[in-house]
Amino acid sequence: MQGTEDTGPPGSLPGGPGPAGQDRTRPPEDRPAHAPDEGARRPARPGRAHEDHGPVRYGPPAPDPGLPVLPELAAVLAAASARTRPEPPGGGPVLREAARGYWDRRGLHGTAGGIAAAPGAQPLLLALVGAHGGDVLMPRPCPAAWMPQARLLGRPAYHVPTPAECGGVPDPYALLETVRRVRAEGGRPKLLLLSVVDDPTATVAPPELVREACEAAVGEGLHIVSDETWRDTVHRPRDTVLLSPAEMCPDDVTVIADLSGALVPSAWPVAVARFPDTSRAAVRHARTLDILTALGALVAGPVAHAAAHALGEPDSVRERIRRAAALQTEVAAAAHRAVLGSGALARPPQAGRHLYADLGPLRSRLADLGVTDSMELEEYLTDRLGAPAPGGHRFGDELGALRVRLGTGPLLGATPQQQTESLAAAKPLELPHVARALEEFAAVFADLR
Repeated sequence: MQGTEDTGPPGSLPGGPGPAGQDRTRPPEDRPAHAPDEGARRPARPGRAHEDHGPVRYGPPAPDPGLPVLPELAAVLAAASARTRPEPPGGGPVLREAARGYWDRRGLHGTAGGIAAAPGAQPLLLALVGAHGGDVLMPRPCPAAWMPQARLLGRPAYHVPTPAECGGVPDPYALLETVRRVRAEGGRPKLLLLSVVDDPTATVAPPELVREACEAAVGEGLHIVSDETWRDTVHRPRDTVLLSPAEMCPDDVTVIADLSGALVPSAWPVAVARFPDTSRAAVRHARTLDILTALGALVAGPVAHAAAHALGEPDSVRERIRRAAALQTEVAAAAHRAVLGSGALARPPQAGRHLYADLGPLRSRLADLGVTDSMELEEYLTDRLGAPAPGGHRFGDELGALRVRLGTGPLLGATPQQQTESLAAAKPLELPHVARALEEFAAVFADLR
């Protein structure tokens, strides 16, 4: 069995049929283990102004919050700017204790010794995957960085389809079938990556689905890595029940969070992981620190100081999180209405600063414009929106599917002053700059009817 990711229809495995008997368009023996997604290095077509962009170096960044740095955090970082040494591998005691307290307030109890920090989610996930043996499973679609991490380590990795109601968590029955088929073909599935609050779909998985998927995974001997980067960006926290896999399977789940989700700017890279309180997890924690050390993946001292302050959640940080979520509730809902008004499909955004749209119903009109797959859709919408609009192929979706992640941060204003005004407004949709941005956004999709 080849160590390749699934690039066929959702639910298909290398060399096997997908739903309704569909076969892969390319046999696995013709596809090297480290090959990019189909079409990712496709030659540029004559007359196209765009360069062809591969999935890693030109991969999409996380959705832009569209908000200025919290002044209090900027002051904390500035006060620590004279620090000349980085944190030790995995983070120093202050940062780790702050992360422990952060998770403790969310019902995930543990010790500071079970925490590891890194300069961003990518090196942290790389170290975590490297600390576990075996094949990797992940939902389709999934965050853009996940598959490259597995490829870099030479790990066989497979996509599992998600249910209709949400993304981020695999369908439990599809997960069991995927595990069975991987093992039948000689594979060793050992690790499941999931995200209860999801990028790219901006959905929150219902607790019953999380429970069923986790029980299925643990029952098959898989360890779970739960990416909870976006948990503090839920739009309506009082109306949304969020269940962490670590709450129901505490010995079998490692939780990670990139603090750029809600706590610090992405320009200050820092992410933290919480390991289970078991002897086996202690071994994996040590391996993770070894890998971070070998990579030189150390958190900068001033950034660690600011991150620890944010993880402590003083009143100003909690208020910024609350206001940002309330703002995104209004703006993302308006963007969602504009997308639906064009005839496209999209799940209602429940978290984050983005939504995931399916323009399949507009395929005929898009084809008239020369747009026939998600790469071309990415180029088309990025040009017209004036903001990144990464296609679904970046997230493991089929190249032929016309899906795209649409960020809402650019709708909040073009200057820090406008963004601050948006954050403070009781009715942000009535602000001239927000109304104008939404009108221009809607016009792009209205042209596709």
